[in-house]
Amino acid sequence: MQIERLYKIFKAHPCVQTDTRALAEGQIFFALKGPNFNGNTFASKALELGAVAVVVDEETGIADERIFQVEDVLSALQSLALHHRKQFNIPFIAITGSNGKTTTKELIHVVLSSTYKTYTTKGNLNNHIGVPLTILSIKEDAEMALIEMGANHQKEIESYCKIALPTHGIINNCGKAHLEGFGGIEGIRKGKGELFDFLASNQGKAIINSDLDYLLTMSKKIEHVLYYGNTLGKIKTSIIKSEPFLLVEVENNTMDNLKIQTQLVGSYNKPNVEAAIAVGIEFGISIEKIKKAIENYQPDNARSQMITKGSNKIILDAYNANPSSMQVALENFAEQQDKNKYLFLGAMMELGEYSIKEHENIISSLVEKNLKNTILVGGDFGKIKHPFVYFESADSARDWLKDNPIENALILIKGSRSTKMEKILELL
Repeated sequence: MQIERLYKIFKAHPCVQTDTRALAEGQIFFALKGPNFNGNTFASKALELGAVAVVVDEETGIADERIFQVEDVLSALQSLALHHRKQFNIPFIAITGSNGKTTTKELIHVVLSSTYKTYTTKGNLNNHIGVPLTILSIKEDAEMALIEMGANHQKEIESYCKIALPTHGIINNCGKAHLEGFGGIEGIRKGKGELFDFLASNQGKAIINSDLDYLLTMSKKIEHVLYYGNTLGKIKTSIIKSEPFLLVEVENNTMDNLKIQTQLVGSYNKPNVEAAIAVGIEFGISIEKIKKAIENYQPDNARSQMITKGSNKIILDAYNANPSSMQVALENFAEQQDKNKYLFLGAMMELGEYSIKEHENIISSLVEKNLKNTILVGGDFGKIKHPFVYFESADSARDWLKDNPIENALILIKGSRSTKMEKILELL
């Protein structure tokens, strides 16, 4: 009953906020709790700022009809999102994976948006708070919804599916990310596979990279499937070149195959492009529109960005890092023809008992590929014997650059979010 009352308010004021610093008049405030904050203590402030409803789960002592006291604020937020989701009879496409899911999501978004009014996850709002907030941001004019789901432990994707109720789903890959929380690669596949489990139980459709055998195995119970990739995909692509940006050729029924010139760095983005093409075709978008949308997409937010600063070309891929994404980045970088190459690599996090071994593997790859001009930063790189320059922090690496300027070079910057490797940009 509380949710239905709250939804009536939401319909009249369809904007939800969880931070009073960003709260505007006419919005609904959810007083969430975290390890270092308690939103309930800001209930009075939210009212002063003009919130039309304030959802709390503690006694506030405030006599105001705008106060909604519930058992748990987060559960109320998620329940409101589910109630809102049920108002739509449109495709809801869920995407998860270990590497490249945000880039894949953005590519699919631009393709779908070429033809349909499409709502999607903003930035990296892909967790237990971000998923319901994304759903609540969807307006009545929506024709498509695209929901990114991140996870670092079992049952997380399952919980998001119960809120988003996806009709379609993509697991773009299962790499070595969040090994600590998932408990190894099989745990990752089980956790990510919760999306496929939901689709199988709810007559949903899976969009599958057929070049990854384990995805074929994971999707066996799903009746409705759409394949991309060269193994089983109806649309097949090949790489013409990958530097400075990925250029792919798409086989079609005409004499001249279609070429798509992306603004994406690295051959590892080929499956991401294929997924966007597959989704576009699934929903009746012409290949010409798909081509234009992909070619116009320019990555940002430190995800495989190509930046020119002075005489240097910089691949900024510092949003996150795990063993799988680090290895493909190194392979792509080693293939680049530039003679003067430098790497700044930050440590990888959330690897638990696998951490030392995975960092050792990266060291071995650097040596094997003869990538001598490498600067390592932070974490378990400092616990391993290696021949490279090492600093405890990105700040220290940046300071080193003051006395060791780099010019006329191709530079890769990559690391986990917590290493803040983007700081190095200031001195390049």
